[in-house]
Amino acid sequence: MKCNYDSIIVGGGLVGLSIAYGLARRGQSCLVLDGSDTSYQASRGNFGLVWVQGKGVGFSSYADWTLHSSNLWSSFRDELQEHSGKHLGLEQKGGIHICLSNEEFESRKKKLDLLQSHQNGRFSFEMLDRKALLKLQPGLGNDVVGGSWCEHDGHVNPLYLLRSLHDSILKHKGQLYFDATVSKISYRKGVFDILSKKGSFKSSILILAAGLGNSALAPFVGLKQPVRPQKGQILVTQKVDKIIRFPMAQLRQTAEGSIMIGDSKEEVGFDISSSTDITAKIAFRAQRILPALKHQNIVRNWAALRVMSPDGYPIYDQSITHPGAFAFSCHSGVTLAPAHCFALATDIELGKLGVELHSFSARRFDVS
Repeated sequence: MKCNYDSIIVGGGLVGLSIAYGLARRGQSCLVLDGSDTSYQASRGNFGLVWVQGKGVGFSSYADWTLHSSNLWSSFRDELQEHSGKHLGLEQKGGIHICLSNEEFESRKKKLDLLQSHQNGRFSFEMLDRKALLKLQPGLGNDVVGGSWCEHDGHVNPLYLLRSLHDSILKHKGQLYFDATVSKISYRKGVFDILSKKGSFKSSILILAAGLGNSALAPFVGLKQPVRPQKGQILVTQKVDKIIRFPMAQLRQTAEGSIMIGDSKEEVGFDISSSTDITAKIAFRAQRILPALKHQNIVRNWAALRVMSPDGYPIYDQSITHPGAFAFSCHSGVTLAPAHCFALATDIELGKLGVELHSFSARRFDVS
């Protein structure tokens, strides 16, 4: 069978597009097959943080991978902006995790101390008391006792990032098909035949990056992707003058002036409806952090589904029974975008995942 493309990527979210761009910039002919507008698209509901602090406690490989990707973000931004002509709104001057009690502060410190010890000091953070934190972020509420500060953190506009990846892939002669849900994958003599709503396409390399859809697609190529949905809800205020100096784990102010508020992790299956009881809790916590929010109107809110593995960490796998097939699932599509573009795409082109990714295999969930 003759191949239509060097590589086909199933999934047009941030994970799939970052990999597709990484392959396209290396000269591969790429096709991205994305689902319909009714698909559960985590990337379009992303909060937009580039976040290092707190990630990978107990899983040092993930901490290393996250820090590595964060360090690549400025060069990734520059390259995409050059190709697409679009500003991504990246600010990476540090980020804050707010603590609303002494118990939360001490727990946070222990967590980050452990993370730093596992990374031999490469991860940098500071625990700041209330007085020190107010110098960074004035206007904090009386309930704020302190928090953690990390110089590696920042934020970006995820929708601008998606559009920039779209345009950069096309500029490198890649193709994107929308409403192209994949229903079947066949394999014969080193060639994958992918049946989609847009027709049948063939390639020697196949990347499954379909988010929650990976669990159904992975068995076609002898892999497992045990992922589940986790709902997160986001509130957006009217545009206001600059009042948030640095992004926080729960709050960030966009370049346009609106404030995004997000602080929920709900195990409710595939329900993407907004619930007033949860949004009320999100808003209340946000007002405890920054009382000025009491005077701002909420103009939008939505819910989206994170792609979660059993332990919450990414899954990176390649098939032994179907050489050339890879499957990747994670919920940190913004933070990890540069690593997916530069490092993961290189591994795919070479035909073998790097040793630093072996611990991310779904085999870690097998019970012997």
